[in-house]
Amino acid sequence: MSKRKTIHSILRIPVILLIVLIYLSPFYIVTTIALKPASDLSSYWKFPAHPILANFQTAIRDAGIMQALLRTAFITVCVVVLVVIVSALAAYPLARRNTRPNRLITAFILGVMMVPPLSILVSLYSIVVDMHGVNQYWAIILVMLTYQLPQGIFLYTNFIKAIPSALDEAAAIDGCSPLATFFCIIMPQLRPVTASVVILSGINCWNDFQFSRYILQAARMNTATLSISQFFSQTYSDLNSASAAAILAILPVVVAFLFLQKYFIQGMIDSSVK
Repeated sequence: MSKRKTIHSILRIPVILLIVLIYLSPFYIVTTIALKPASDLSSYWKFPAHPILANFQTAIRDAGIMQALLRTAFITVCVVVLVVIVSALAAYPLARRNTRPNRLITAFILGVMMVPPLSILVSLYSIVVDMHGVNQYWAIILVMLTYQLPQGIFLYTNFIKAIPSALDEAAAIDGCSPLATFFCIIMPQLRPVTASVVILSGINCWNDFQFSRYILQAARMNTATLSISQFFSQTYSDLNSASAAAILAILPVVVAFLFLQKYFIQGMIDSSVK
C-alpha cells in the first residue's frame, strides 16, 4: 500500500508541472511579445534581452485601455455587488424550505445555467432595444446580473444547506425575524462562498464580449475586451502593443484572485452538490 502511494506521489509531481506549464504558456508568450519591440522577430518563447515598456505606453495612449478598464471595473463591481445580495437572499428560503416548489425552482435554476449566452443574444438584444437600453450602463448591468444570478443562487443554496438550521431556530427563539436572522447569523458565515461568487461573477463580467458588443455600441463606452478587439483590428500588424493591452486587462483579475483564492477554494468545496 505504501509502495502504491509512493508511485502516486512520484507521478503526481510531473503531472502537476505539466498542467501548470500548459496554463502558464499563453501568459508567458503574451508577456514576451509585449516586452519586445515590433522589429524583434525572434521566437515568441525567447524572453527579450532588453525588455521595453513602449508597447504599454502605446496601448494606454492609442487603445484608451485605462479608460476602458475603469468602465469595466464600474460595471463589474455593480454586477458583483447585486449578484451577491440578490443571490444570497434568494438562496436562503430555497435552502431552508425543502418543498416541492423550491425543488422545482432549484432544478430550473440549474437548467438555466446550461443555456449558452449566444443562444439568447438576439432576443435579449431586441428586449434591450425596446427598453431603450442601447449604450446605457444600466442595461449591460441588468443583462449581466440576470445571467450571473443562477450561478450565484446555486452556490449559495448548497452552502447554506450545510449550515445547521438550529441556528435559525435559536435566533427565532430570541425574537429575530427571518430577515434579521439572515443578515446577523447566516450572512457572516457565507464568506467562503461569497469569495467564490465574487470571483466567478467578476471574471465573467470582466471578460464579457458578446453582451457588451451589442449593448455598448458607442466607442466612448467600450469595455476592456471591446477596446482590445477594436485596437487589434485597427493595428493588426502591431501585435506587441495588443499584447501589452491584454496584459493590462488581465492584471486586475489576477490580483483579485490572489487575494481571494483561499476563500474561493473553500467556497467551491463547501458549495459542491451533496
